Amino acid sequence: MSYPYQIKSLHAYEEAYAKSIENPAAFWADIAAHFQWRKPWDLTLDWNFVEPHVRWFMGGKLNITENCIDRHLTDKGNQPAIIWEPNDPEEAHRVLTYRQLYDKVCQFAHVLRNNGVSKGDRVCIYMGMTPELAIAVLACARVGAIHSVIFGGFSAQSIADRLQDAHAEFIITSDGAFRGTKDIPLKAVIDDALIACPFVKRVIVSTRTRTPISMMKGRDVWWEDEIKKIETLGLHDFEPEVMESEDPLFILYTSGSTGKPKGVVHACAGYMVYTNYSFINVFQYQPGEIHFCTADIGWITGHSYIVYGPLSAGATSLMFEGIPTWPDASRFWDIVDKHQVNILYTAPTAIRSLMSFGTAPLAGRSLQSLRILGTVGEPINEEAWQWYYTQVGKEKCPIVDTWWQTETGGILISNLAGITPAKPAFATLPLPGVLPVLVDEKGEIIHENNVSGNLCLTAPWPSVIRTTYGDHERCRTNYFATYPNMYFTGDGAYRDEKGNYRITGRVDDVLNVSGHRIGTAEVENAINMHAGVIESAVVGFPHDVKGQGIYAYVVYAGDSLADTHLTQQDILQTVTRVIGAIAKPDKIQFVSGLPKTRSGKIMRRILRKIAEGELDNIGDTTTLLDPGVVEEIKQGRFEK
Repeated sequence: MSYPYQIKSLHAYEEAYAKSIENPAAFWADIAAHFQWRKPWDLTLDWNFVEPHVRWFMGGKLNITENCIDRHLTDKGNQPAIIWEPNDPEEAHRVLTYRQLYDKVCQFAHVLRNNGVSKGDRVCIYMGMTPELAIAVLACARVGAIHSVIFGGFSAQSIADRLQDAHAEFIITSDGAFRGTKDIPLKAVIDDALIACPFVKRVIVSTRTRTPISMMKGRDVWWEDEIKKIETLGLHDFEPEVMESEDPLFILYTSGSTGKPKGVVHACAGYMVYTNYSFINVFQYQPGEIHFCTADIGWITGHSYIVYGPLSAGATSLMFEGIPTWPDASRFWDIVDKHQVNILYTAPTAIRSLMSFGTAPLAGRSLQSLRILGTVGEPINEEAWQWYYTQVGKEKCPIVDTWWQTETGGILISNLAGITPAKPAFATLPLPGVLPVLVDEKGEIIHENNVSGNLCLTAPWPSVIRTTYGDHERCRTNYFATYPNMYFTGDGAYRDEKGNYRITGRVDDVLNVSGHRIGTAEVENAINMHAGVIESAVVGFPHDVKGQGIYAYVVYAGDSLADTHLTQQDILQTVTRVIGAIAKPDKIQFVSGLPKTRSGKIMRRILRKIAEGELDNIGDTTTLLDPGVVEEIKQGRFEK
């Protein structure tokens, strides 16, 4: 498979970028023409950012799985599509060729159809990182169902919230999942979630950990038993459902600045075209290479750069079930050597965590197969960038520092590996079709360079968010209402004298912890559910490994504060139960009150400064209802 739209030089990038801005419809129509369509589109683009209304490739009909699997069968049938590396290095790895993946996806599509799943139904997937997760995702897309993958670390309450929002009547899960030393009881968590979701009709359970689980008659079925039925019936190929370009492909929930997660909706055609284009260009993928993205498919990175981007390009994608530090800190490097990985795409948190072990885990590992390194999820600091470049890449692998979001569907700002210049800790330049601007506090566009501002986008790209499921108004107010005719990212950025962008972090009440977005309101709501808590305020603070840690200020009325350690543990348990361990605060400080304006608004700016240790730079406190509370909080602050 050749990639005629792969950019091969800086000059070609400049040409492609200019063309994409001058005539976006013609630019993307040229690229989309390389995919398999059941019916060509009538109109390439229709949009406004006021409603917002964005439509790409209107009138076109396709199925994304034909583009990810079927079209590769003639020339790549025997090539590995997915290599799966288990959590335990002693367990055998698995390889699925494109032909085998096709057979398994068709088979499971029949299972879904047999169990009543049809076009437009929402299917929740809550699984560990096994090949069955990728098969389930693709089978949903093949039958035209809308998949909603939930990360295996979320609590029953968080799952129930998402199931209710999507009204997902079908669930695919596993008995459990392995992650490092942990055995995660996935089915038990689903059972707890379903107490609040009586509308769920079917739960399909795959076997992984052999953990004893309860199976409810009439609702729960085993994956393996359902496959046997399909084999008995002699069903093989599955004719893919023909989808409209703008039909929803999936819903993925993300934290916002209010407590309730938002169901971000992505559409079939635009998402496919853009993830493929960004994958091929950012990573400069060459046929036959092994691409190892270390993310979980429960997050957008896994959707776009483990499943849809690589498979639509006929690439070999490596999935890893475990964690980078188990059984020891050489696990990533052993995987790279074992499978001769060419592209490694991971998070700055993982890099910083591995840095803390020094270079000993790298000893004896060749890493010679590596050609390109990438980072994702949060801005990478310069120290981690340099370590990654020298110790892992041996100063010969370009690093792509990719900036994007769940809502953007694919990478928007990044250097193209070895093609456009890299700059440590900078995402650098936008991809073709992407128009970033910096906006000041008044909402005015800042035209000069060497400036900071709020990062916005002024035109649509094919994989932009279409709506938030069931609540289009929320999509408008969250992303398109802050600045007229612009998509607001919620991130701040700095632009240097050459036009390179460096992302400086969130400017709203959303934290970026280990590359995962967590809304402060969501954590506060969970803390406030603890019986003794009157109110709380949550802010971010710099964390050596996670990038950003969670600092909670808690006003407590309970009578057990004599044992603050125990009370802290109880609060952490509450947060874990309500959201999941991912949202646990790193520091909890008990306070008698919070700094509030006379109108009752909590001044998080002050709390943020205290958490960051900027005690001499708090700013004006005279407008506060009780300025004295600030001094008390300063006195009680946790030192590093």
